[in-house]
Amino acid sequence: MRLHKLLAEAGIGSRRKCEEIIQEGRVEVDGEFVTELGTSVDPAKQEIMVDGQRIRARRKQYFILNKPVGVVSTNFDQAGRTRVIDLVPQDERLFTIGRLDRQSEGLIIITNDGELANQLAHPRYGVPKTYHVEVAGSVSVEEIKMIQSGVYIAEGFVKAESCRLKQKRGKSSILEIVLREGKNREIRRLLAKVGHKVLRLKRISIGPLKLGEVPAGSFRELKPSEVKALRDASAAGAAKGTPKRKPAGRRTTGTSPASRPGKTAVKKGTTFRGGKKKTKKNSKQSPAASESRRGQGRAVKQKQASKKKQMRRK
Repeated sequence: MRLHKLLAEAGIGSRRKCEEIIQEGRVEVDGEFVTELGTSVDPAKQEIMVDGQRIRARRKQYFILNKPVGVVSTNFDQAGRTRVIDLVPQDERLFTIGRLDRQSEGLIIITNDGELANQLAHPRYGVPKTYHVEVAGSVSVEEIKMIQSGVYIAEGFVKAESCRLKQKRGKSSILEIVLREGKNREIRRLLAKVGHKVLRLKRISIGPLKLGEVPAGSFRELKPSEVKALRDASAAGAAKGTPKRKPAGRRTTGTSPASRPGKTAVKKGTTFRGGKKKTKKNSKQSPAASESRRGQGRAVKQKQASKKKQMRRK
């Protein structure tokens, strides 16, 4: 394990702060001061001290929590609202994996394992996250296809891994949506593009880990087998690889033309003027024809200049 990473996990400070502490010569490994960044250590076999005090590796902790509506996922909230980590009373420094916005609810993981947090949250690993979403109105088959084919938002192109209709109610529908990467409020923005307001959003699983019967606002510690299953899922996602994301384009609203119901994709090289479409011709002109066109253009300009002079004389 890298020395600065060990110090950060022991609660000494951020990784950058720990790097500064190492460079300042305040860290000893087996009685010798270490100032070189990137030094590898084994906390189980070596004695590590900072400012004369021995550092011990912290026990990794993993919790599953059913986040209720109104609680924020961030560790720092200037408004003083209730945070997810406030619901898990621990002396250790903990943080959340897989944030949910304030109005969303459901499964969230709380841990002090930064490596696992990166593996579960980073799009490169492609760990699937499943949501049950209640939306206003009735969702058509074409709209479900549109959700799966994708739309453009400000950050780029987004789509659901899968989407299916679970239940129809009087004035609403319940969808099951699976994402492999999550931008800020992605599901709400994705559904808004197809004309449906989200009434309720609940995450029910992250990879193999399911929310189950955990009551809202409650938590439990993960079993070692559950932690291993999460690691295996992230390793499988990294080995499989994730598809390349389409970059943000000029069009930030609507969907791609080919994915719109009843619309035909416009061929490349087509321009629109006055509501009509004209296709550019790629045929090459002979030098004589080009010179003739330039001569005609000069003649037109001369006639226009002559008319202007006559108007000025009048």
